[in-house]
Amino acid sequence: MNLLLLIPILLPLAGGICSISLKPLAKEKARTAFVLTMLIASACSLLPVLLNPELSLKLFTLSDSLPVVLKNDPVGKFFAVLIAVVWTLAGAYSFEYMAHEGHLNRFYCFYLCTMGVLFALCFSATIITYYMFYEMMSLMSVPLVMHTMKKDAVAAGVKFLIYSVVGASLVLLGIFLISPYVSGFAFSSEGVLNYTVINGHETRVLIACLLMLVGFGTKAGMFPLHGWLPTAHPAAPSPASAVLSGIITKTGVLGVIRVVFFFIGAGFIRGTWVQYTFICLTLFTVLMGSLLAFREKVLKKRLAYSSVSQVSYVLFGIATLTPFGLIGAFLHIIAHSLIKDTLFMSAGAIIEKTGKTKVFELRGIGKQMPIVMWCFTLTSVGLIGIPPCLGFVSKWYLAQGALDMNSISTVFNYLGPAILLISALLTAGYLLPISIKGFFPGTSNSENESSGENEFPNCEPTYVMLVPMIILTALSILIGMFPGQIIGFISNFMIGR
Repeated sequence: MNLLLLIPILLPLAGGICSISLKPLAKEKARTAFVLTMLIASACSLLPVLLNPELSLKLFTLSDSLPVVLKNDPVGKFFAVLIAVVWTLAGAYSFEYMAHEGHLNRFYCFYLCTMGVLFALCFSATIITYYMFYEMMSLMSVPLVMHTMKKDAVAAGVKFLIYSVVGASLVLLGIFLISPYVSGFAFSSEGVLNYTVINGHETRVLIACLLMLVGFGTKAGMFPLHGWLPTAHPAAPSPASAVLSGIITKTGVLGVIRVVFFFIGAGFIRGTWVQYTFICLTLFTVLMGSLLAFREKVLKKRLAYSSVSQVSYVLFGIATLTPFGLIGAFLHIIAHSLIKDTLFMSAGAIIEKTGKTKVFELRGIGKQMPIVMWCFTLTSVGLIGIPPCLGFVSKWYLAQGALDMNSISTVFNYLGPAILLISALLTAGYLLPISIKGFFPGTSNSENESSGENEFPNCEPTYVMLVPMIILTALSILIGMFPGQIIGFISNFMIGR
């Protein structure tokens, strides 16, 4: 029965290997059918894992104290479901977008393999297991960034790899520093600190904690190691940009959750200088990312800076160490994944069909691509935090979490909501004008208009690109309207930590 944990991991890995090694898959229709089948089958293979309350599987042992173990706890299930939905829809979207990119067998090989490693990451039962698959995930996703092999793409891939190595090195250093003071490396709901030997060494443990938070925060785009995001997103193909923002950044978030609540323990961190520092870094990143997005003129780069800001909303919710903050963080994980994937897909559709990459070029784009721009607009409203979208619910809980912090200076109780509000206004400032000018371009004195020619020809993509975008948009609204079940699920396994 425990072998069920391996199926969601091995199935996409096998599919990825087959996609690059089987010659018949060089034909477009055969490749599309195979990849779609593998994506759906991999997502469906999660069902037995989700339905079983507890599965555990030891894969192998690095040493007597370092087993590599998988386990399907509620947090892992939460992230696995999100990955399955978003990764499958982004993969379906890619069939039309990637048709003219070339080297498609290579792209889908790494796309499927990365999916398998992500599932392994979700079900990692020890910090060593998580670290191993975390490094593997970074290596697997580099080719997605570098796919076009253009100069900027290669440079972006190298930068992504360097930042990933630096972040992972900080995590590893933290593990080394804290290892004498833990009772084991397996994640536990109570944390693993050994308080009988920790007296007098609290500072060392806190330093190790901060190193791990900053290290995992690198993948989440947290200052000061956020620089890979605005470089990698514009260079990568849009399907890769979508999952980089929607999913890959969340592996850093999952790492932070594992460290804070299942390795060190929130009780040890609460009220310490590590919590103060972590809150300051997240709030600074929220504001900085919004300001940089507001002034950015390249569409995909604007969305990348937006991801820098929005993922740190999640990290701020975790940093509050309050029940409301945690609910807000988990809701914003869902909101950001659904919304930002849609926004990057919309940007990709615009680039693919019109060749326009700058914001000022998008005048009248809503008349050329009405469905794409409606998806862009509705999800933009959600990212700003306007009801009934999910972004409103998540930000409401994040603000409540900030106000609920009792063991920390009251400055943060009010500074947090204030910065979230300022960031929301900036988000409206860098997203809504695109939709307004796209749907209401104003009158034109061009020769085309005077001669009666259509100034805004239709450029809508086919259903292959539109359906995934519509599904993600609908989910972001529906979950925002009916968040009760998800809030209850989050409360059951996180409240009281």
